[in-house]
Amino acid sequence: MAFTLAPLPYAYDALEPAIDKETMTFHHDKHHQTYVDNLNKFVDATPAAQGKSLEELMGIMSTLPKSIRNNGGGHWNHALFWELLAPAGETGEPSAELAAAIEADLGGMDKFKEDFNAAGAGQFGSGWAWLIVQDGKLKVVSTPNQDNPLMDDAPEKGAVVLAADVWEHAYYLKYQNRRADYLKAFWTVVNWNKANELYAAAKG
Repeated sequence: MAFTLAPLPYAYDALEPAIDKETMTFHHDKHHQTYVDNLNKFVDATPAAQGKSLEELMGIMSTLPKSIRNNGGGHWNHALFWELLAPAGETGEPSAELAAAIEADLGGMDKFKEDFNAAGAGQFGSGWAWLIVQDGKLKVVSTPNQDNPLMDDAPEKGAVVLAADVWEHAYYLKYQNRRADYLKAFWTVVNWNKANELYAAAKG
């Protein structure tokens, strides 16, 4: 069964001013769609990848061609990323459980945001910043390209709670080279309701 691109769960301009309508349109309709199209093409040509879910592909990624790694990771990462963003007024707050874990494992919310932004800003070239649950504790990590912590050969494996795309296509139309400014604005549109759900599932 072919992979498909779901529509955004909000309007293209719903995240302004943090993320502009033009960026969201290109990012979702062009970049993400290309990952989906290419993933379908490369899975069709790779018997070992056929009939598997995205998560199942992540679990055997070390055995698959780089074309599936790049496009499968691109599809999984972006599909989650859209859900981890929300318009102002719909972002919610960290649950009591997640807030307590951020305090205990990461030194509090301010320190967490600082470390997460540093992970994103410090990722050389293209990549992602992640908040994951690893061995029962929260940890901030980053990955290059379209890699993610679900991949069987990821240096830092874990269940994802939060993610930020730091590819230039995620911010360049509005922020140009100012990745740090984009990451600062990112916190105004974080969907804590989704992060709470992912944290509960990871701990459950």
